[in-house]
This record gives sequence, C-alpha cells and structure tokens, in this order.
Amino acid sequence: MQLPIPLLFASNNLHKAEEIRSIAGLTCKIITLREAGIEIDIPEPHLSFHDNALEKSRTIYQLTHKNCFSEDSGLEVPALGGAPGVRSARYAHEKATDEENIEKLLQEMKELGDRTAYFKTIISLQFEGGEFFFEGGCSGQILLQKKGSAGFGYDPIFIPDGSTLSFAEMSSAEKNQFSHREKAVRKMLSFLQSK
Repeated sequence: MQLPIPLLFASNNLHKAEEIRSIAGLTCKIITLREAGIEIDIPEPHLSFHDNALEKSRTIYQLTHKNCFSEDSGLEVPALGGAPGVRSARYAHEKATDEENIEKLLQEMKELGDRTAYFKTIISLQFEGGEFFFEGGCSGQILLQKKGSAGFGYDPIFIPDGSTLSFAEMSSAEKNQFSHREKAVRKMLSFLQSK
C-alpha cells in the first residue's frame, strides 16, 4: 500500500494523537476526529480495554466508512485488584483531571508495599472491511510522589522497569522505548506495511 496511509483516529485525546503521530512517522497520516470535522463523544461503557476500543472504532467506521483505529489504554495495579483499569481516565470521578486521578491512586496505595503496575493498550483497527487488534504493555512501579512535568495521565508517578526516570521525566523519544502505546502502534504499522 502507498505511504502515508491515511487513518482516522477515533479519539478526541490530542495527547494520544501527538504520541501516535511521533511513532507513526511517515508510515501513516493520522487524522483526528476534530480535523475530520467529526464532533462526537464516544462512550466507553465496557469492562475491558478490548471492548471499549472496538466500540470506538466501530462507531467511527459506521459513521464514515473510512479506515480508522481507536485505542483504549490504562493503568492496572495488581495490589488494587487491577484498578484503575478501564476507568483510568475517570478514576476519581467522571470528569476527573489527571491531577485528581493521581491523587486518588497515591492515597489508595499509601499503605501498600507492593507498588507494581502495568500500563496496557489495545488498538482496534477497522481496515479494508476487516477488524484487527494489537496489544502493547509496559511493567513498572508506582512512585510515592510525582516526578517530572512532561507527558499526561499517570506519567508523573510511573517508572517503567529498566529505567530510573518516570514517564513524565522523559522526552517522547525516551518514553517510546518503553511505552505500551508505542508497542501496540508498532504492531499496527507492521501489519499495515505488509498490506
């Protein structure tokens, strides 16, 4: 297939769009919903990243009939039974800020010895009439307090295994060496380049 491949990104999260663009480079032309003139807030009612990602990609495909993809991702903490999980963006409450979600997580982990955590991403791709899925993960630890000011979400309190820096202390290139999203996007790009 001729590069760059145009792909609609079924999300209103500009942080994620920027991160994915930096990974995709010249392979794909990532078009956000806003750039496509689509104003829609897609619900994420499901209990798994897989089903939420599928909900978003199917919604946009049915609306546009264009090749598109979505992703659902979040932070899983085993000591909290996998929370915040699919509710990562809405952990403190429905309209929570990153700051509020971080505060709640640190509070709930205050007395816990096990601070292991896992970032997970599932990409759902609607491409040439087929549905495809790609997964990426990153293991690490939750810090006792925030470090760094870059990134978004839980980046200031997450240190990936193999690093001494939090995601929020890294440049985007450094973060991409560990990132769960980077791994899932790379798998999708390899798939698209094989078409």
